[in-house]
Amino acid sequence: MEISTATAADTEVLSVILGEIEAYYGGTPVQGDVGQIRSALFSDRPAATVLLARDGDQVLGLASYSLLWPAAGADTSLFLKELYVREAARRRGVARALMAALRDEAVLLGCSRIEWTADADNPPALAFYAALGAEPGQGKVFYRTGVE
Repeated sequence: MEISTATAADTEVLSVILGEIEAYYGGTPVQGDVGQIRSALFSDRPAATVLLARDGDQVLGLASYSLLWPAAGADTSLFLKELYVREAARRRGVARALMAALRDEAVLLGCSRIEWTADADNPPALAFYAALGAEPGQGKVFYRTGVE
């Protein structure tokens, strides 16, 4: 298995995987808009970076992250937005390899920490993070609002 940063050539497979993620969370499994993906990831001002786990030419999973500032003082943190392993590749160490690659990225980028959220109703994810030794944070409440 190899972990590498997604490039514009990966736009189509990212579109398919975004549809899989939507279906996993109970939504309609619609593929992501290729133009939006290119703009979000490969424009002059990318919104995120995506790491892909591959076995040859097959993409097994992804980790999408952005940088947050400030973290502690003037430090920067790496924020994991999405960790997803395709169904056929689960329980094969893909998520663990992606998390290790994220740690390497955070060190390379000078980040002081990695942060993420997990859905409370996703027991496999919660068990995975606990197995990594991560503990749920206390004291913060997550908010979301639309902008339209």
